Amino acid sequence: MSEHTSVSASNAALSSSIPASRRAVVIYSGGMDSFTVLHKAIAQGFEVHALSFNYGQRHSRELESARKVCTQLGVSHKVVDIRAIHGLIDNSSLTNNDQALPTGDYDEGNMTSTVVPNRNMILLSLAIGYAVNIDAEHCFYGAHGGDHAIYPDCRPEFVEKMQDVARIANYTPVEVHAPYLTASKADILADGIAMGLDYADTWTCYLGEEAACGECGSCRERLAAFAAHGLTDPVPYRQSKG
Repeated sequence: MSEHTSVSASNAALSSSIPASRRAVVIYSGGMDSFTVLHKAIAQGFEVHALSFNYGQRHSRELESARKVCTQLGVSHKVVDIRAIHGLIDNSSLTNNDQALPTGDYDEGNMTSTVVPNRNMILLSLAIGYAVNIDAEHCFYGAHGGDHAIYPDCRPEFVEKMQDVARIANYTPVEVHAPYLTASKADILADGIAMGLDYADTWTCYLGEEAACGECGSCRERLAAFAAHGLTDPVPYRQSKG
């Protein structure tokens, strides 16, 4: 498959029997949160069109997880290469390999350097355009409550304003959904457990190496969520994590 665009053969064409009100674009990074959002949209009866982005993130390994899951599910999936804008958003430890990636707890004081300028506004703008293009009335993304202190584009006020714009930017309004906007990572995992999801094919570590580091804030938050449910994270780590 091309790195730029992949579409599952079983869902390559739009189904004329599915009304626009039941068609949705899901921004799917390949991470734990968007994985759960993807399945939630499917469980709610939407015809899902997953959309992933390569924007030069150092953890682009997540895109391989996204491809694998969408292939397994038979879900339409596009991977869009927008690395041409990398020089505009490279002042972040997530997009600049010369910057040290912070380790330690997932909090504002420790993780601010991982903010990618305007990331979710860029990705949502493209996803909303795609939704209009394929006659979908809904767009989902995985912002959650644990992100509020660190990422302005995951806060309720941002989602509210993007929702306002998505309703007027085109002839066809699009509803922006962030179903876990006020939920914690542990809450998201609880919902996934209730849906019977297996998180082995998700990727969260910001380093994006062969095994998760277990030390970056993103890994630590994920591990804490599994621990809160008395579970062991199924992804490989450099060292055994409880």
